[in-house]
Amino acid sequence: MRFTSRLFSILTVLAMTVLSSDCVSAAKPTDGVLVEAESFNQHGGWKLDTQFIEIMGSPYLLAHGLGQPVSDAKTTVQFPSTGKYRVFVRTKDWVAPWNAPGTPGRFQLAIDGKPLKETFGTKGANWFWHDGGTVEITKPEIELSLHDLTGFEGRCDAILFTKDLSYSPPNEMAPMDQWRKAMLGLPAQPEKTKPYDLVVVGGGYAGLGAAISAARMGCQVALVQNRPVLGGNGSSEVRVWAKGLVRRGKYPHIGEIIAEFADSATASPGTYEEFGDDVKEATVRAEKNIDLFLNTHAYAVKKEGDAIQSVTAFNTKTGKQTEFQGALFADCTGHGQIGYLAGADYYTHEKGHMGMSNMWTWKEAEKTQAFPEVPWALDLTMDDFPYPKRFHGEWFWESGFDKDSIKDLESMRDWNFRAVYGAWNAMKNKDGKDKHGNAVLTWMAYIGGPRESRMLRGDVILRRKDIVNKVAFPDGCVPSTWSIDLHYPKKQYMKKYPEDPFISQAVFDRSVDRKRGYPIPYRCFYSRNVPNLFMAGRCVSVTHEALGTVRVMKTGGMMGEVVGKAAAICTEKKCSPRAVYTDFYQDLDRLMSLKGVERRDSIDGEFYTPKNATQLPPVIDAYIDPAALPGLVIDDENNNVQFVGKWTKGEGLKGYIGNHYVYHGRGKKAEIHFKFQVDKPGKYEVRLAYGHHENRATNTPVTVRSPQETKTVKINQRIKPPLPNGFISLGTFQFEKDQPIEVIMSNSGVDGNVHADAIQVLPAE
Repeated sequence: MRFTSRLFSILTVLAMTVLSSDCVSAAKPTDGVLVEAESFNQHGGWKLDTQFIEIMGSPYLLAHGLGQPVSDAKTTVQFPSTGKYRVFVRTKDWVAPWNAPGTPGRFQLAIDGKPLKETFGTKGANWFWHDGGTVEITKPEIELSLHDLTGFEGRCDAILFTKDLSYSPPNEMAPMDQWRKAMLGLPAQPEKTKPYDLVVVGGGYAGLGAAISAARMGCQVALVQNRPVLGGNGSSEVRVWAKGLVRRGKYPHIGEIIAEFADSATASPGTYEEFGDDVKEATVRAEKNIDLFLNTHAYAVKKEGDAIQSVTAFNTKTGKQTEFQGALFADCTGHGQIGYLAGADYYTHEKGHMGMSNMWTWKEAEKTQAFPEVPWALDLTMDDFPYPKRFHGEWFWESGFDKDSIKDLESMRDWNFRAVYGAWNAMKNKDGKDKHGNAVLTWMAYIGGPRESRMLRGDVILRRKDIVNKVAFPDGCVPSTWSIDLHYPKKQYMKKYPEDPFISQAVFDRSVDRKRGYPIPYRCFYSRNVPNLFMAGRCVSVTHEALGTVRVMKTGGMMGEVVGKAAAICTEKKCSPRAVYTDFYQDLDRLMSLKGVERRDSIDGEFYTPKNATQLPPVIDAYIDPAALPGLVIDDENNNVQFVGKWTKGEGLKGYIGNHYVYHGRGKKAEIHFKFQVDKPGKYEVRLAYGHHENRATNTPVTVRSPQETKTVKINQRIKPPLPNGFISLGTFQFEKDQPIEVIMSNSGVDGNVHADAIQVLPAE
């Protein structure tokens, strides 16, 4: 474990400054031409990978072909003069860190269709400038193309031509360092934006919730996302279905914004269409108060005192730099990157943290499908991994538990590649080949789905014991309904690679109320030492254990909604995020009670609901707390309930008492006995709770038995119960103190399913 203070962050920034100085120590070569791979006019089948910019300094193109060579990336290049140039390609042999045999990332660089003699992606465990020899440039404009040879994750960052044949470019590079900017002829200073009320960095669920919420509260918002699509882990690129219940607890309208764009995936990974990238983007672009900046990576922060003054970013395709000026900033990057750059206090769980997943899918084709041998992949047989049922390699394809959760991200992703290709090789070429001759790999995420990295520190650090003990913070607001779900390596699959497991298991602590949720405090959503920094998503102020429940996407999205509303108060009152809690919490309480579609056009405007807004129906609460009901309530989970026969638990009919109800069909004898006593004599009304449905019995026998009398009534359970909370009266009875009493439901002679939930005993008036 590590706690990182402001002092450590400052030292880190100084160290990065020294590194940047080393990076720019190499002078710009005479007649040098730098071509960024991401700026190619046509990417062909190569993918733009932006997730490791902080590690290796740049976006790059990735030949992600699942074993089939991808189509060429092409561009045209202008040269200042003709003549002899030395060519360098910044790349790596991505399996070299493990000394794996073979070079799966091989590719060629062609000039006007003629490939150079050197094959790239064949050397170097780290990113470096691979010397491609010399070429004669005979005309001022040429066509460059990247020609993939394998389909197995070849990668190209940039290409350098120089007439200085002895020149060596710098290997270590920082994002947008001076050498790169000089080579590209970029302006020394970035273009400045207008001042925004709120700059949101990160376009996952948390960033979407923050941006849309703040915009609807009248703030001027910039939403900065370094990918071409929105949704983060919940996009078509990663395909993790969004979990966590919304619209419940003290503020049932929180989550309505998330409900507007949340995915419809029925599995994880789902299909491209299920994740609705276009719906997310359309939802954002419909907000007049949001300026959206896709393919824009934030890499630097300017401060005035302790506060952030601006965030500088560059376009991942063109290199254009933009300085986003703002009064408030929201770190929704997942990695806490903006907070880190700003010197915010943060925490990382160094060993045994949750890792990164790269999921995959496959299908059965009509004819035999070959797959090449992959000696560089993990050497697996069918017993070394869970068989991918339902044509899915699911969430548990996860690694990196003991690696650095920031610096080793590319290594984690590449290890996942080796694991998946090793498993697929086992299915296709080893002990699974007789069964999987027609199987074809259809998709694998090259954008990793990380679960845990930096957690920025707020005025409250939410801990597991707070959640388990249901500590009621006065600013509890966002309901977390996911269990405390922590991932660990699954020992069954650790035998071959115990130093770096690639299959995980989920260990659940079900102390969280999964119906109503545990309310996360607002004070977890702003930095304790950077006065104008909010955070939402998995980088909020929690411990490793508490992250296990708050980290799911819909919960993170609701955090964003609250941050957006708090940003509006900061803008209106000219106060800090902390002051929203100390001085203006009643204003936040009021805004959190608004419907998601309610808005105002400016910070001093009037609230209204657009005429064309889709009004969500009220939430039918699935859960009614027995303790919140009057009288004596005995739920089906109570120790004083006895079952005869095997009853099935159900949650499909909403409005039930406790965690579920039970039901039983016709046929084999079944009974349920609710047993109780009263603490003083008198007349009592006895009620039964059930859920009505067309498949329920019209003649369910229910008997009330006491020493004084026995009475049986028959209930039509296809009809909605007439009393509040799903109850029907069984009658009024005289009960004596401490005598045994029971209510018995059976399936004797019924014409449908019988449904039992709870009984309620109330003093008769």
